[in-house]
Amino acid sequence: MAETADIPIARDCAGIIVAGGSGKRAGLGLPKQYARYRGTTVLGFAAKALREAMDGPIVVVIPAGEEKRASDAIGNVEGIVFATGGETRQASVQSGLEALAAMTPRPDRVMIHDAARPDLPPDVAHRLLAALRETPGAIPVLPVVDSMIETDGELMGAPAEREQLRRVQTPQAFRFDAIHTAQQAWQGQLTAGDDAQVLRAAGMGVALVDGHARLAKLTYQEDFVTETTVLPFRSGSGYDVHRLVPGDGVWLCGVHVAHDHALSGHSDADVALHALTDAILGAIAEGDIGDHFPPSDPQWKGAASPIFLAHAVKLAAARKYAIGNVDLTIICEAPKVGPHRQAMRERLAELLAVDTDAISVKATTTERLGFTGRGEGIAAQAQVLLVYRPDTAA
Repeated sequence: MAETADIPIARDCAGIIVAGGSGKRAGLGLPKQYARYRGTTVLGFAAKALREAMDGPIVVVIPAGEEKRASDAIGNVEGIVFATGGETRQASVQSGLEALAAMTPRPDRVMIHDAARPDLPPDVAHRLLAALRETPGAIPVLPVVDSMIETDGELMGAPAEREQLRRVQTPQAFRFDAIHTAQQAWQGQLTAGDDAQVLRAAGMGVALVDGHARLAKLTYQEDFVTETTVLPFRSGSGYDVHRLVPGDGVWLCGVHVAHDHALSGHSDADVALHALTDAILGAIAEGDIGDHFPPSDPQWKGAASPIFLAHAVKLAAARKYAIGNVDLTIICEAPKVGPHRQAMRERLAELLAVDTDAISVKATTTERLGFTGRGEGIAAQAQVLLVYRPDTAA
């Protein structure tokens, strides 16, 4: 479905966002309206999208005592008013309607939206409000593409005619006085499936307009893996350099390599592990190794670099990311890396708890150019791919 260009902002229209659910089915450890979503939160994205469609006040209906949390989640969207929700969705919507009814002037139209459908295309809102010229209510719908049946207990029942069925989305648009009156008349009845059912029960018509796949409801954890900043993959790169000084060997990839020099640093100066640690931290946007283990802190003097790597891996695991693969390049004239490459791969695989076939260790020179070519130091660069795995243990 093509998007409509230059959609005008609706005047004399207010909005209500219902955001009081617990979102337990999403398994995120917090109500899904507060989950991260495309650089903000689910609630923040929904509020911004609704604000871009109309210029009136937006009442966000939330549980009691959550004004600060909801305000932080929404950010700098203007015209937000909070109302306390009720035991049912209808009670929460009624609370939002009463908040709007108390305003001067009262809006002529209202769009009632679920926070769990944050991605509102402007043309859907435009179609909804245009439909209110002819009917008191309008809802966005999508066709049913699967075969449909009724159930007979746990057995298949009669077929249902999918041509007569539609999938209903939000926001749902109404003439304000019509839905306000219908909601007041509904009080005390059974829970309605949505607000349009309330209007229809009051004997008023509800128009159908084309919805949009972008308005899909965020319900389960996998919805957030594909639809939010919880990406299925994250990549990072790292680069580090350490000076060579007289000594008896260097640490590279957690392996001690005999040499007539050592690497100088506050810790054991394992340049390869430092680059890999930075790559993992970069993949999860957690700064760099110096942020977590500052060289000014004496407790890290001479520390073994696997400590730093384990910390980065743990931070990634806390976000449910596991190591996919590693590609690490060591840049030096000496010592020769080739004889130790397999031992380095095996040590990295052990440290990262992955198979060795996920680990690549390469070496190159700079043809005796630059500080590495002159034997003044060793450099390393690392790339890492992290894979989102919900069962990853921190």
